[in-house]
Amino acid sequence: MTTGPATGIDAVYRAEFGRALATVARMVGDIALAEDAVQEAFADALRTWPERGAPANPGAWITTAARHRALDRVRRESSRAAKEQDAVAAHAPIEEAEVSPVPDDQLRMIFTCCHPALSPQSQVALTLRLVCGLRTAEIARAFLQPEHTVAQRLSRAKAKIRQAGIPLRVPPAHLLPERMPGVLACVYLVFSEGYFATSGPSAVRDELCDEAIRLGRLLCGLMPDEPEARALLALMLLQDSRRGQRRSVAGKSGAEAEGAAVGAEGEHGGERDRQGESDLIPLEDQDRSAWNHAAIRAGLACLESAVADGGGPYLAQARIAAAHATAPSWAETDWHAIVQSYDELLRYSASPAVRVNRAVAVGFSRGFAAGLAALGEVADDPRLAGTHLVPATRADLLRRAGRPREAAESYRAALDLAVNEQVRRFLARRLAEVEAAE
Repeated sequence: MTTGPATGIDAVYRAEFGRALATVARMVGDIALAEDAVQEAFADALRTWPERGAPANPGAWITTAARHRALDRVRRESSRAAKEQDAVAAHAPIEEAEVSPVPDDQLRMIFTCCHPALSPQSQVALTLRLVCGLRTAEIARAFLQPEHTVAQRLSRAKAKIRQAGIPLRVPPAHLLPERMPGVLACVYLVFSEGYFATSGPSAVRDELCDEAIRLGRLLCGLMPDEPEARALLALMLLQDSRRGQRRSVAGKSGAEAEGAAVGAEGEHGGERDRQGESDLIPLEDQDRSAWNHAAIRAGLACLESAVADGGGPYLAQARIAAAHATAPSWAETDWHAIVQSYDELLRYSASPAVRVNRAVAVGFSRGFAAGLAALGEVADDPRLAGTHLVPATRADLLRRAGRPREAAESYRAALDLAVNEQVRRFLARRLAEVEAAE
């Protein structure tokens, strides 16, 4: 197998960085050392793969190379003969054999990122960096903050982990309840980044969706009496049941509706690019018979179990996902129930993205003028400044309301702010459509 230039290695980076880091960190017990080693392994790949061709298993190559780099560092820096002997014994030529991480390596990493000694913002930033593999610039865009600010936060958080001796492990049972809210939030963050990526060439990262669901199952097993863990797993399964139908090379486009036609995920879609990359198909155009109905049944079962034992923000979101998953068609979607679920969710979350999603649901439930009015109530929230969320949502509501001139203005504003390539392609297509309708 051969690899193209940096673009091919970049795809491996996005897919394998988090897994390799978690595996090497478990081996050496030092997150900073593991991160440096993985970065060096990718630098090696960037130097050698274009000439020699990529290995049959790029992820295993990266993990093995990073492990050797880390152990070399331990050998050089260790003052104890035993450590040096272990490092030398473990050192061997890089192989392409499969490297199978311990099943909960990623879970250990998330619990470490979510240690209560770290601030909530640091927990989220670390998860995006160490689990999702986002670069500092990408995290800065997600936080709407300068890159140097995020870099300093990450550096301080990793230093605190090292200095405080925060262990890379799942905590004992008596500490799980206090750690679970942050861990659930970060697992859903992993899923969300996979389901609709912050940036990059594709809006979907399959490996992160799969990893988040795997972690969600582990958490349910770890805390079987925690209803919000089951609600989160239900939410992810119900949303993920559509993943296979979200992409096509058929050239379709539209606004994905995950509880709203345009919402936290943004309006996206677009034409197939010249490399044959898949398009995103809007929920209203998807073939519902081809959804993963086994995942839907599993998600509904988790939802039923969670409802019996309590309530919370993931339960409210899972109800929204269930309304879409069980609707026989787009036209038969129960938008009234979806608005009610958003009202419930707002009792738990002050997120402006939730209010934007609710505004679009209101538009489908009570009319697009009502949806625009609801959007106006959140449009000036400073947390949304610099994102395309509000102008893209307004543009879609205006388009559906038959107001193409105003929609065009909002599409132009959204285009100026969007960073995901598929989002930009779709917004440009929609802009052309409404300009033609003026």
